[in-house]
Amino acid sequence: MASNERVRVRVRALLSPVLSTNSYVLRAQGLDIYRPIIYGNTAWVLTPKEREALPHPDHTHRWTVAVRSAASAPDSDTVGGADDLSYFIKRVTFKLHETYANATRTVDKPPFEVSETGWGEFEVNIRIMFVQESGEKSITFYHHLKLHPWTATGSGEPEIPPIETAAKLGPVHSWQYDEILFRDPFQTFLNILTAHPPTPLPKNKRRPIPFHVANPASLEASKGGVPEFTQEMEKDEAERLEAARVQLAKEHQRLHQLVLQKEAELSQVKKEIEKMTQGS
Repeated sequence: MASNERVRVRVRALLSPVLSTNSYVLRAQGLDIYRPIIYGNTAWVLTPKEREALPHPDHTHRWTVAVRSAASAPDSDTVGGADDLSYFIKRVTFKLHETYANATRTVDKPPFEVSETGWGEFEVNIRIMFVQESGEKSITFYHHLKLHPWTATGSGEPEIPPIETAAKLGPVHSWQYDEILFRDPFQTFLNILTAHPPTPLPKNKRRPIPFHVANPASLEASKGGVPEFTQEMEKDEAERLEAARVQLAKEHQRLHQLVLQKEAELSQVKKEIEKMTQGS
């Protein structure tokens, strides 16, 4: 979720710009421009030999948490990361669990990622700071570090399988797609953004797709290799968001009507009490 009113997430609306004559002071009024990113983690089970070499032999996994471009490079074994995001991201700060030494890790250049070992899952606070030309405040995301394999609800499979079983299943991927939208950007920053168009996502599925708990049906489609985001997934996500927005609007309207009804009932009760008081 975005932490300021001008930078928003998962909203996209390109409008006709009204450009300022002073590109360093005023903004391009009426223009929204977005950049797709992903954030999340990949985790691997450590081999017995790797565990023996660690200062913490109770650690069972190696993991990397990162902020990357949404598109993946061809034939890459990495989720996302085709584009260098440093043209608009200045630094990323990852706040890990307090049990880690130097739990707040700041990365000032790409790749914007942190790699560690551990044994437990926890929430990672991810703060993205933009380049000075943007004039924008930072935004913060929250990611649940995923170490254990995804399982289908009601499958009966253990949430934390034996370590030998997990190792055979391969890396665990947990990634979220989002769009950072800049509203009324400075003309200088707009020039920077338009000079670096994002690599388009592939139209159709070429590899497994990232699993998301909001779409349980994607579990099977996420197996078999390094996942990749696609335009089809982007469209599906937009449709899910729109459906959620419509449902939220309906619920808001229902609650609004309920409040009006209760206020009317309260008003009627007050009137009846007033009549009783006057008649006594």
